[in-house]
Amino acid sequence: MVAITSPVISSDWTVADMLAQLGNVPANRVLLVPSPGTATEQDLLNLLDHQDRICELVDGVLVEKAMGYIESLLAVYILRKIGDFVESHKLGIVLGPDGTLRILPRQVRIPDISFISWKKFPGGKLPQVQIPDVAPDLAVEVLSPGNTEGEMRRKLHDYFTAGVRLVWYIEPATRTAKVYTFPDQCTVLDETQSLSGCDVLPGFELTLHDLFAEVEGRLGGSL
Repeated sequence: MVAITSPVISSDWTVADMLAQLGNVPANRVLLVPSPGTATEQDLLNLLDHQDRICELVDGVLVEKAMGYIESLLAVYILRKIGDFVESHKLGIVLGPDGTLRILPRQVRIPDISFISWKKFPGGKLPQVQIPDVAPDLAVEVLSPGNTEGEMRRKLHDYFTAGVRLVWYIEPATRTAKVYTFPDQCTVLDETQSLSGCDVLPGFELTLHDLFAEVEGRLGGSL
């Protein structure tokens, strides 16, 4: 993992400056208590324990994740497929959309799906902490209408700085997926193509057609 000092909120910033630093996330997803820039991991854990809100900790700011019903259905389907594959090949662990990970200093991210190989856990022992200090090998995000381009660009930068090797952005609105192996190397897949685990999950394949068709079948109509 690459150790860096995350950007912090400056005393002369405005609210607009802070939102820009976070990737222009909508203001209604930024919590004001604790004051932006002062939130800690314990604040995040308290929130997760006592409120029905899933937030990430970014530069001392609690930012609520953009989530939705259809996006959750898609994430669960992908999670099940990856989980079955990882379990059958004994490759590591898979976390869902409440799996907190300290990927960088002052950065607790919660990908919709995370795969972490056993290589990152010495002796195959999982750390018994609420927020492990580890970056996933694969991070999957199912985009919601509330996600901004700047937010996802910032998140992509953070993932690869932390050592993530593969990132998938699933885009239900266009029935496509963006596959990143580096922040500036993106392959756009349409529903005739398949997501591949590459060298992170060798042999894993998931066609986008099957993914969207499965969810549409459950919904009884198009996305």
